[in-house]
Amino acid sequence: MEEKLTFEGREYVGVSFPLGNVPLLIVKAKKGYVACGYISKEAAERFGDVAAFVSGVKNWDEFFKAKIKSFTTWADDLGIREGMSVKKALELMDQ
Repeated sequence: MEEKLTFEGREYVGVSFPLGNVPLLIVKAKKGYVACGYISKEAAERFGDVAAFVSGVKNWDEFFKAKIKSFTTWADDLGIREGMSVKKALELMDQ
């Protein structure tokens, strides 16, 4: 299900879809997205996506409190790093 999310005064498109024991969660910014572990980093690299990934999240509250675990080469080019907050990663993707 696609929905509008407001986080730290900015609007994003969020996708939440129930799968197995935890939902698929993705937040889209202008230049890329942050996704839960259901999305493959290898596929994102292959497609040339600006993407960062979090893990262990089951809802939007946990998602937005999570730290970046991994990211693609193109996200690295924007300055996204492991351990960075989702907030900061989305800000970099919104510039």
